[in-house]
This record gives sequence, C-alpha cells and structure tokens, in this order.
Amino acid sequence: MAMLRLNLQFVWLVTIIACSCTATCDATASRPNILLVVSDDLRPSLGSYGEPVLTPNLDQLAAQSIRFTNAHVQQAVCGPSRISFLTSRRPDTTRLYDFYSYWREAAGNFTTLPQHFKENGYYAASVGKVFHNGKASNFTDDYPLSWSVPPYWPPSQKYKRKKVCGPGPDGELHEYLICPVNVTQHPLGTLPDIQSTDYALEILKNLSKYQSNSSPDLKSNDHSSTGDNDRMQPPFFLAVGYHKPHIPLKYPQEFRDLYPLDSIDIAPDIHLPQKVPPVAWNPWTDVREREDIAALNVSFPYGPMPLEYHYLIRQSYYAAVTYIDYQVGRLLAGLEESGFAKNTIVLFVGDHGWQLGEHQEWAKYSNYGVATRVPLIIHIPGVTDTVTSLTKRKFPFINPLLQKVHFKPPKSTPRGNKVNRSPASNIGYSTNSPVELVDMFPTLADLAGLKIPPTCPENSLKNDFCTEGSSLTPLIDNVTGKSKSVMLRWKNGTFSQYSRPSDVPQQDSDMPHLANITIMGYSMRTDNYHYTEWIGFDPHKFQGNWQDVHARELYVLDDDPHEDFNVADDPRYESVIKDLSKKLQGGWRYSLPVFDDLQ
Repeated sequence: MAMLRLNLQFVWLVTIIACSCTATCDATASRPNILLVVSDDLRPSLGSYGEPVLTPNLDQLAAQSIRFTNAHVQQAVCGPSRISFLTSRRPDTTRLYDFYSYWREAAGNFTTLPQHFKENGYYAASVGKVFHNGKASNFTDDYPLSWSVPPYWPPSQKYKRKKVCGPGPDGELHEYLICPVNVTQHPLGTLPDIQSTDYALEILKNLSKYQSNSSPDLKSNDHSSTGDNDRMQPPFFLAVGYHKPHIPLKYPQEFRDLYPLDSIDIAPDIHLPQKVPPVAWNPWTDVREREDIAALNVSFPYGPMPLEYHYLIRQSYYAAVTYIDYQVGRLLAGLEESGFAKNTIVLFVGDHGWQLGEHQEWAKYSNYGVATRVPLIIHIPGVTDTVTSLTKRKFPFINPLLQKVHFKPPKSTPRGNKVNRSPASNIGYSTNSPVELVDMFPTLADLAGLKIPPTCPENSLKNDFCTEGSSLTPLIDNVTGKSKSVMLRWKNGTFSQYSRPSDVPQQDSDMPHLANITIMGYSMRTDNYHYTEWIGFDPHKFQGNWQDVHARELYVLDDDPHEDFNVADDPRYESVIKDLSKKLQGGWRYSLPVFDDLQ
C-alpha cells in the first residue's frame, strides 16, 4: 500500500512538473541533486572517526568525502536541533527549546533548507524523521511549504513505545531500553528504518525511470511530452531520516552478535565530574522510565547506573549504529544503481550526540561535548572523490553482518574534540576546524549554485531568508586545495545552549516546557576551552539575563579533553573566564570567519 501511494504521488508530481517545466527546468537541470541523511541521536561513533564501531558503508562514504571532526549542534535535543539546522537559525531565534511550538507561528516565517531548493525548481521529498514530527513542524513536517509531496513516515514507527521487547523473565513482552528483536516477529514484520530505506529506494527508482523516459506509467501521465525529457528532468532534494540509534535501542538482533560483551569498551570517565554544578546535570529520565532500567531502582538524580548496564547499553548502541550503517549502505548503493551518484551531493549528519556513561550520564540534554558533537560528512562529486575510474563503483554495498572482525578498542581510546587517529581516519579529507549545524543550509545552497542566504541581522524575526551560520565551502576549498581565498580566520568557536527549570535536577530537567524554563546554559567551545554560563532566563521574552549568573563551567580541553574537571572557581583562570564571558555574550556573529578574497 505504501509503495502504491508513493507511485501515485510521484506520477501526479512529475505530470505537473512536465506540464509547467519551461525555463526554470532548463536552468536547474544541470544542478546537482542533494541527498541529506540524518541519523537520530548519533554521536561520532563511526570507524572513520576512530571509534570501535563497525560502520563499513559510512567509512566508505567518508573515503569519498570531507569529514568534519569538530562539528557541534546548537541544542542537544531532537526537535530544537532539527529546526535549527533546517532553518539555519539558532534556538533563541526559532524560539523552540522543547517540542511544543511551530517556529512559523512562534518566531517568524523562516525559509527552510528544503523549501529553498523546492522554490528553485527541485523536487523535494522527505522520508522518515527529518523534521521532528508533531507541533514542532505543524503536524505536517512543514508540508507543503518545505516539500513537493507529503512526507513519508514509516507505519511501524507507531510501535516505538509499545511492549514488543523480550520476552522477559516473566515470559511477557515489555517496553525495554535494550530491545534487539526478531524482525519477522515484530509488528508488521519490519522496522521503521528498513521501511524508510525501502521507500527512499523506490523514489530513486522512479526518478531514474522518469529521467530515462522508460516508465510507461509516467509517460502515459505526461501529456506534454516534447521528446526532450532528459533536458527537462528537475534535480531532487531527497532527505532521509533514520530513527536509530535513538532509544529504545531496537534493532535486528543479529547485529548484537557483532559485539560480544567482552569486546565492549566503557567510557574512560564513568564517574560524576569534579565540581559539576547541579544545574548542568541531566537526570536521564527518559532512560529511567523504560521497564528494564526502572527495575534497577537507580537513585535519582545522579545514579550511578550499574556497571553491568554500561556494557549492555553501549553494546546495543553500537549494534544500532551498525544497523543504520547497513541501511545507509543500501541507500547509497541504490543511489548509484539509479545513476545519480555522479551528480549527487551527499550530506550525512547526526542531529546531536548521546552520552554513553561519560560523566555518569546517559542520553543527551546537556552542553557536554559528547552531547553536542556529531559526525558531519559531505560528499561532493568531482571534489572529494577518490574513486575516479569509470569501472569502479563509489558506493558498493558492504554487508557488516558478513564482516569477520570483532572490534576491540585500543588500550587508550582517543576521545575529545581533537580525536582522529584510527586507520580509517587516513582516508578521504578531514578537518578539525570548528563548524556548526546551522552551517549546513548555506553550504548546500552554495554547493548547488543557489542563492546563499545572507547573514541575519540582530533582529531577524521578520527576515524570511537569512542564516546564522556560514557556508563551509571556503573551508572545504581550503582543505581540498581548491581555495580561491585566504582565510584570515575561521570561526573562533561553536555555540550551543540548554535550558533548565531549576538550579537542581528535577523530573523535567531534561526537557522542560517553555513556560517552566528559568535558566539557560549558554556554551562556547574554542580550540582550548569549553566555557558555559548558566543564567536566569525569561521564557516570555525569550531572553537571558547575563547579570544573573547561577553557575559557570570551564574545561581546559588540552589537559581535560573529556571535560571532567570544572576549573571555573580556580583563581588561575580568572582572566580566561573574563575573556570567554565577553566572547560568549557577544555570541556567534563575533565569531564568524574572515577572508581575504584573491579574485
């Protein structure tokens, strides 16, 4: 039924395109396609980022791409992060810190990334979790403004919070955090990310048929055929959002077999950080409420989680990541089989990180680097390729289930914002320069030859089209040796924030509703420091009070890459804190890159 709906929608769409496509299609026909892939709750736990996780397909993509090893989100929770990078505005501008408002109503009628491409002649389609569903995207994933056809959500996602795990010791099914399943026995006999991949592959097949003018169904509905459909084929902007490794950690059970428990590493800093202010703590309530974790009676708010579960949770997180690698491998192979790989920019990203026991923490909901840092990989045909032979494929599918190597971490697993030391990190291009996910919108527009949104003014609520990020193309050109300008300075740092309802952890500290937010933690990460000020916040004015400082955090990254020792009260750093506080209050616009154009 889903595929029938897809075919009918697509036939309807391309008929309209063919009937109305004149000079606009001629202008866009030579532009690159865009494949945007988003993975939910994915930290840089990939082989190409030096982590002990089996991700052969994503590593293969990285070998043909540029990897950003110091990329950070603007808020480490799904809805606000996605709205931020899809509008290229930061949370204080979108006015979204939770899941319960729609930015076009609460803030301004901001142009989105897919909308910009759609308005410039692209066929824009959404599959899976791209926008956060619900009120945050007007219950429509912002259709029809952002997409050419109604977005697709996999039907099996409705079982996300159902009792399908187990059976448990009582012989019954439960709602567990750790939930490997026999897919054939799962409701509908499938899982959401499998359905999303299937649907995206069908879109690519249909697009390929239309481009080659070989589909009887499509031709019969195209009453304006001129015999020149190849020239009139519009480019596509296809966004595919995967739900894993978001909890519950539900995935096909065979992926867990790749990670024997004796091969699993645990975080190097599994204890509560020294001098962490209580306001900075997230009590991971959404983890605690799952039946298997609830049965442990872990004390609130600090825990700790029993050590046995450090291994079990990390094992299932890694297995879920490899499961997503499997799906991405299918998707990329289908892109190539459909004939689009040579003219498609691929951007792969996580919407935020996830704490796997670091600092005694689980989940996201904080300003720590493990919560804000994500993988960001961009493949640009003709620029980042290393496979140039016509006889070789860029993205042949690699089945990780057939890999014979079980990963064992090195004795000292490198982590932090400067890590990039695995053998796989020597392939492809990479940069450790600080970048932010608000940079994605202007970057893709720049790479596709579309109008680049200008930098937003101080008050941009009435500006539909502007960015609070920067195009990464000058940085990409610099790394790949194609630079036409000299960077006098790249960004000074990255900026993130997180809200709290109180100075001490309580049940809604992870995800407070807007009306309950009283404190905002504004955070800046530079080459040497990670600095945060927790200040009073007015949820009615969407404004913080820099004179009302509740707590400070300062981590010296060269000495403390895991952010375990808060030295904000150390008098030796008084001048450093004064300088960083001034920069933090100045914000992102005083940290923008500076170039000397040679043209």
